[in-house]
Amino acid sequence: MIRPVSDVVIRLARPQDLAALVAGNAAMALETEDRQLDAARLERGVRALLEDRAKGFYLVAEDDGRVVGQLMITTEWSDWRDGVFWWIQSVHVVPTHRRRGIYRRLHLEAERLAREAGACGLRLYVERENAGAQASYRSLGMKHADYDMFEVELPRD
Repeated sequence: MIRPVSDVVIRLARPQDLAALVAGNAAMALETEDRQLDAARLERGVRALLEDRAKGFYLVAEDDGRVVGQLMITTEWSDWRDGVFWWIQSVHVVPTHRRRGIYRRLHLEAERLAREAGACGLRLYVERENAGAQASYRSLGMKHADYDMFEVELPRD
């Protein structure tokens, strides 16, 4: 039975959430980018963040003891604003719990914590074709920024 969204608990992730966070990240990458992530590397990356708050943190939505949603926060210093942006990343809500306000609750908790910490803003990136996610972000007061993102992956290992 799916419980009312008001029964879902939003909390900071704990080390015991590792498997659920890894699964959520893998599912999100496959769904949004058709990308199969290296499971061992992903697990190391999630574990590193859980063990070192300086890297960031995850918020999770928990329903009856099960993680059903997640987002990760990392930070970026802005010299132009003399402040820290909080970046929302690794967003995933399990399909059975979508369209029930779980992401909204995660987002609002992230925004509350960012305000409390004195952050200068929230940022995120989204796939151009992901109209549903873009609509969700707009409904939360976010606006499309005037930036395109570029990247280069550097070989490792």
